[in-house]
Amino acid sequence: MATTVAYKEITSWSDEELNNELSASKLKLTKLKFNHAITPLENTNVLGETRKHIARIQTELRKRKLSKQA
Repeated sequence: MATTVAYKEITSWSDEELNNELSASKLKLTKLKFNHAITPLENTNVLGETRKHIARIQTELRKRKLSKQA
């Protein structure tokens, strides 16, 4: 996973790719949180970037779900 992915790139991914990336990002965030609790991270901005990445993916999935309903 790239550290910063443009939202335009996320919109081009398939639903399966989005779900795979979402689960991988959630796992990464969990590991980062545990690592940060044990020993402080050098760059704590990674936590926020990962949370934002997850939010972008969830937003795109929600947008697609709503467009299918309409």
